[in-house]
Amino acid sequence: MTTENLNIPPVALGTWAWGDSGETGDGYFGSSLTQAGLEEVADKAHAAGFTLWDTAVVYGMGRSETVLGGVLTRFDRSAYQLSTKFTPQVAGEGDDPVADMLDQSLARLGTDYIDLYWIHSPADVAWWTPHLIPLLKSGKVRHVGVSNHNLGEIELADRILGEAGFRVEAVQNHYSLLYRSSEQAGILDHCRKEGIQFFAYMVLEQGALSGKYSPENPLPEGTNRAQAYNGILPQLKALTNKLAAIGAKQGAAASDVAIAWAIAKGTTPLIGVTRPGYIDGLARAISIRLSGDEIAELEALADAARVNTCGWWEKEMRV
Repeated sequence: MTTENLNIPPVALGTWAWGDSGETGDGYFGSSLTQAGLEEVADKAHAAGFTLWDTAVVYGMGRSETVLGGVLTRFDRSAYQLSTKFTPQVAGEGDDPVADMLDQSLARLGTDYIDLYWIHSPADVAWWTPHLIPLLKSGKVRHVGVSNHNLGEIELADRILGEAGFRVEAVQNHYSLLYRSSEQAGILDHCRKEGIQFFAYMVLEQGALSGKYSPENPLPEGTNRAQAYNGILPQLKALTNKLAAIGAKQGAAASDVAIAWAIAKGTTPLIGVTRPGYIDGLARAISIRLSGDEIAELEALADAARVNTCGWWEKEMRV
């Protein structure tokens, strides 16, 4: 398996928030979603050429996979790519928990293979990584990556897979203007050198960098993301104002510029999509070209905000 066979669009589509839908959703985002609305999102995304969908077992504990699988039945399987994840922390106790969790994901997604399968959070890398090898050999998994792993863990996973003729083809970590731990730890440089695709999640910091929210208009009360971000919105104002100003010159929104920044850094932004209008923003973002001065100014303003948005589920990548 080589990265040439993995067709990676400029932006991947995230469905973490889709786990909020229905009675089993966890309400993390406070999303109001319907099957018809998400089908409209998918139709618009595919028409615009965005066809890589990312989910995970733990997004609503299977709900995101189930909803996504239902929405994608309207397309031929060859028309899109699926990315989902094995999470060691919720593994079962069978003889092969990775294969078992994969089979459950396949059933929920209504498919017999996953294009890109991830070890979601590092536990015991030497123990869990070898379980991916038979799945690659079987064809149930076409390519593999690691998420929330530090540089040493990425290199160890790659060595283990390499002994069987495979490799880590992708890394998926939290990466945004506010949180550049993977860059500071040398992970982005490693990925460039080794031809590994870096997927950046939380590029918009769950909406805090979208330009939609401010101290006067905070994130939806009662949600986890409001608890995480509303207290720091005053510190983000200079940065979101600059994002909006750059966007205004190009007929784009602040969120489009934040996504364009991640693309300019050589990453594939993984952007949550819950409304059709979000697809228009992705189309604008991939057409934006930021100057070196604009990138430097945005990063300086982000540093000046002095916030740490490291998620409770992840660890700092700098060692």
